[in-house]
Amino acid sequence: MSVLIKPIITEKMTAESELNNRYGFFVDPRANKIEIKKEVESTYGVSVKKVRTMNYGPTRKSRYTKTGVQHGKTNALKKAIVDVVEGDVIDFYSNL
Repeated sequence: MSVLIKPIITEKMTAESELNNRYGFFVDPRANKIEIKKEVESTYGVSVKKVRTMNYGPTRKSRYTKTGVQHGKTNALKKAIVDVVEGDVIDFYSNL
């Protein structure tokens, strides 16, 4: 089971990484902070100072069609914001 799904590369997270040494990841919803910390340290070779997590529930949607009302939902997400020790850097763009 891989804990990290993908990094969050947005304008806001890029600014956080440059200014405050914080990086964002989409992670497995069943993962805890200790597992996330170990995975980031082993994958990127950095020292993690702090991990903060956020759970997002599914978004429920309904639409009206010829056959009636169709109900559906998106998947639940979990985000992790990882604070890295001063001096360590994660480079997401090195292997593009």
